[in-house]
Amino acid sequence: MATKIIETNYMETFRSFRTILCALSLVGLVAACGSTPPPLKATVQAWPDAIGVFEAGYRGISEKYIEYISVERLALDGIKGFSAIDPALHVRKSENSITLSYTDQRILSVDLPKSNDVHGWAKLTSDLAIAARPYSADMKVADAEKIYEAVFDGVLSKLDLYSRYAGAEDARKNRAQRDGFGGIGIGFKRIDGALRITRITPNTPAAKSGLLINDTITHIGKKPASHLTPHQATLLIRVPLNTTVSLSVTRTGITAQQTYKLTSKHIVFPTVTEKRLKNVLYYKISSFNQGTAPSLSEKLKLTTSAMGHNLKGVVLDLRGNPGGLLKQSVKVADLFLTQGMIISTKGRHPDSLHHYAAGGSDLTEERPLIVLIDGRSASAAEIVAAALQDQERAILIGTSSYGKGTVQSVLRLPNDGEITLTWSRFIAPSGYILHGLGVRPSLCTKAKPEPIEKLIDITLNSVSEIKSTFHQWRSVGLKNSARRNNLRSTCPAQQRKSDKELDIAKHMIENPMTYTRALFLSSATNQAQK
Repeated sequence: MATKIIETNYMETFRSFRTILCALSLVGLVAACGSTPPPLKATVQAWPDAIGVFEAGYRGISEKYIEYISVERLALDGIKGFSAIDPALHVRKSENSITLSYTDQRILSVDLPKSNDVHGWAKLTSDLAIAARPYSADMKVADAEKIYEAVFDGVLSKLDLYSRYAGAEDARKNRAQRDGFGGIGIGFKRIDGALRITRITPNTPAAKSGLLINDTITHIGKKPASHLTPHQATLLIRVPLNTTVSLSVTRTGITAQQTYKLTSKHIVFPTVTEKRLKNVLYYKISSFNQGTAPSLSEKLKLTTSAMGHNLKGVVLDLRGNPGGLLKQSVKVADLFLTQGMIISTKGRHPDSLHHYAAGGSDLTEERPLIVLIDGRSASAAEIVAAALQDQERAILIGTSSYGKGTVQSVLRLPNDGEITLTWSRFIAPSGYILHGLGVRPSLCTKAKPEPIEKLIDITLNSVSEIKSTFHQWRSVGLKNSARRNNLRSTCPAQQRKSDKELDIAKHMIENPMTYTRALFLSSATNQAQK
């Protein structure tokens, strides 16, 4: 972001400024005439967009956060964030004013805006940041982005684990992960000093061009790759759509350098992997981005059609899946449901209230379906798991999921950064709130290894106990943390990477009677929330 540089001798200016303040006692600004430390002689930066950035952030948070928080509290927490840049800076609020100090000596005191005056608090935040710079060497050298980060981290760290700020560069990466970007479809790393292609995404310009994994990139356009970091190379390759990218490479066994001219297209990272395990289809979903549901739908249609009556069942592997886009998770669940609720969301803002229902088409034609989850299955992954379990469409195998049952809204700021803000909670079809509880599998694979048949027998012979656990799971109140933790301990959330869960899934699909008995272990009954 461009900044305006103001050159001044601050020692001289401050003496005049302080004299005027002490003599006139300006309304709304009271200087500590006898105790102010001498300012540094320094170049001071003012940011023309700072007030707008703070105002957009404070307004968005105060309007959309899942719980009401006054703008005053947000701004005070943000201003206190200055101490993350320089611990010697302190902010103290009295009944009618706020005082900024450096090493326990007051710089100035300012009258407080009204509690919910968004513009007033944004301007105050900017003014205090500028006022601190002549006294703090760390604040003096901090650029605008450093200030934004300190302020919004100060605000959001007091809210919850999932609300966070990303500066312009990180925000662009986040948007690329969610929505895709303009590129050619390659991944690369610096290996033994060379920039080497390590990944080529299917159905992209790179995949169609003849480029190969392990090709060494020598030039991007006219720039030698030997002088580029992977980050710099990425910026040259991620270009606006329909832009020509020239890539020169060398290849083992071929002496001459080869140059490829590729036209950038919209690239979305692949998140769905398909395998055929004899008569069982296996899909690993790593996360949920804009391409997840379309990719799974396309693969399901093609492969189920090709396999026909030979297809016995489907396994969805959501282990280790951290989540992603809410609407993509809804669309994934909808691929297997003919009716019923998928998920509801509820927050303070009217726009956070949503009810998502199935659209009426099961691409697998109601073949057996098993979902694998573990302690790292979170958010969007938990939506899919809860919906398919509560609608008695799938058996869940693994451990309790992570328990991240909140929805985040993304606020884009004038500096091109963004705030990811918690604004609603997921409510499963059976009525329970996912957050802090997670989704419980019908067949829990605890740490102690058991032979498959024995584990299944133990589960099916514990019907009353399991149904009782599910009843309590769906009726426990959100604020009853102790009880929720006790319920989670019945199937502790753990990470799973072995083939054990997949082997159990295949066994159950191949034994229809066993599958049917296990399917109704989690039979859902709507429960009122407490």
